[in-house]
Amino acid sequence: MNIEIIGAESLGVRGLCCFVKTKDRNILLDPGIALGYVRHHLLPHPAQVALDEKAQEKIVRAWSESTDIVLSHLHGDHVPLADANPYQLSIYRLVGLNSHMRVWTKDPFHYSATEEHRAKALTTILHIDLISAEGKKDGPMTFSAAVPHGEEKDACETVIMTRIQDDEVFVHAPDIQLLDDETVSKIISWKPDIVLAGGPPLYLSRLSKDQIKRAWHNAERLCRAIDRVILDHHLMRSHEGLEWLRKLSSETGKKVMCAADFMRKPRLLLEADRERLYRKMPVPDGWHEDYETGKVTTDNYQEVYQ
Repeated sequence: MNIEIIGAESLGVRGLCCFVKTKDRNILLDPGIALGYVRHHLLPHPAQVALDEKAQEKIVRAWSESTDIVLSHLHGDHVPLADANPYQLSIYRLVGLNSHMRVWTKDPFHYSATEEHRAKALTTILHIDLISAEGKKDGPMTFSAAVPHGEEKDACETVIMTRIQDDEVFVHAPDIQLLDDETVSKIISWKPDIVLAGGPPLYLSRLSKDQIKRAWHNAERLCRAIDRVILDHHLMRSHEGLEWLRKLSSETGKKVMCAADFMRKPRLLLEADRERLYRKMPVPDGWHEDYETGKVTTDNYQEVYQ
C-alpha cells in the first residue's frame, strides 16, 4: 500500500485529501481543497496560494489515475465545486478526465441542503453517478455508516470513514474532531495499522473545555490502540495542535504525527501563520483581485516553500 497525503493544514492548505494505491485499486479520498478565505482579517498569502496550486495539480493528476473516488462529505475543502472560489478546486478542471472511476459518498438521506446542491452539480457537470457507500464493502474498501461531523448532537452534519485493507490497514477519518466516543470506538474496532483523522478545532473559541477534554481522551484512546496515528485538519489551524502532538507522544509513548511528518515534509501551518507571513512578505495592494482575474500569478512565491 502506498499512501500519499496531498492536502492538509500541516502541508499548508485546508483539506484531508489522500491518494492510496493498493494492489488493484487507486483510491482518491476527499479530492477538495481550500485556504480559509479570511483568517486574522486577511485573505490567503500568495505563498500559501502557490502551495494550493501545487496541491490542486496533484489532485487533478490523481483523479485521472483513480479507480475509486471517495467523498466523505461534501464540504468545500473536501470536494471539487461548481462555484469554487479562486483557492478551491473547480469541477470544471475535471470534466472528461476519467470516465471509468466510481465515486462513493454518503447516502443522500444524510445530505445537508448545501450537500444536496453540490451532489447535483457533481452528477450533472461530470456526468457521473454517486454511489451510496454507507456500511458497504467493496474490494479493499469498507465504509462506515454516517458518523457525526464533530459531536453526536450535531448529527445533521455527517461524514463517512473509509477502511482500506491491503498489506496494511489504513483508515481515513476526516472531520470527526475526536468529539464522539462511538466514532472513535468504531475506528479502533477496525484494527488499523495507520489512521488519518481530523482533530478538534482548538482555534475556535466556541470549543468548550469539556469538548477539549473529550477530544483529548479520544486521542489517547486512538494512540494507545494504534501504532501510527496522524492527526491533522482542524487541529493544525493553530500552533496549539503541535503542542497536542508533543504531549500525546510523550504521554502515550507513540510518535503521534501530523500529515507533514508522515510525508516527511516541513510542517507548514500557513493559515495559523498568516499574520506573520504578511509581515515577512508584504502583499501588494489589489493582489488578490488581480489574481482572481488572471492579471498576476504566484510565480514570485513558488520557491518560498520548496
